[in-house]
Amino acid sequence: MQTQVNWSPEVSEKLPNLAICIGTIIKVRNEKKNEQIKRLRKSVFEEVRAKYNIETLKDDLIVRAYRDFYWKLDVDPTKTRPSGEALLRRVLHGDGFPNISTVVDAYNLASMKTIVPISGFDVDRLNLPLQVRFAGSGEAFMGIGISKLLFLTDKMLVLGDARQALCIYPYRDCDYTKITLQTRNVMIIGYGTPVMTDQQLKWTDETTLLYIKEVADGEVEMTKVFSSSR
Repeated sequence: MQTQVNWSPEVSEKLPNLAICIGTIIKVRNEKKNEQIKRLRKSVFEEVRAKYNIETLKDDLIVRAYRDFYWKLDVDPTKTRPSGEALLRRVLHGDGFPNISTVVDAYNLASMKTIVPISGFDVDRLNLPLQVRFAGSGEAFMGIGISKLLFLTDKMLVLGDARQALCIYPYRDCDYTKITLQTRNVMIIGYGTPVMTDQQLKWTDETTLLYIKEVADGEVEMTKVFSSSR
């Protein structure tokens, strides 16, 4: 799959060194649940509980990088948490972890493990190429799990395709392109901050694709980092 990312000049100027990593996996078999996702969930839960402490999580370098970045976007990270941190906090608190489908649960587990926000999209519902831009003032957006349209402001950073905003960078995804049980071809996007390395982002996507393949089969096609500065 040929993938292109266009960065708006305004984003490139205001947020140099910002990057995303895109990975694709095709011919997945997405299910509500199976034994593989149960084993993976148990393994990742044990790993993060052994590694992180809820009291000191705010001082982790990756958590700190996203929080600092959120403030630059005029988003309060203590009220709207980066998705990776939010998932990790739920598990460390002993709260429930979302059970959506094998593919979605797999990328949520990868996001929790890496603390990097991740989107998953149904490739066949995208209208490529992708673009990273600031939203248009009043641009309509229907996110997953909300019952009414949001109207964005021109300060909000978004990932979009040629048709619409796909994600409010990097914490809420579009409902139209979400992964369902009918999805067969998946695009995974790991969202960076200006201080993260390409290697960190690539590892995030590679981990995610490995998890998806483990629970839903499929064929990994690519992982590639795209930067606002290159």
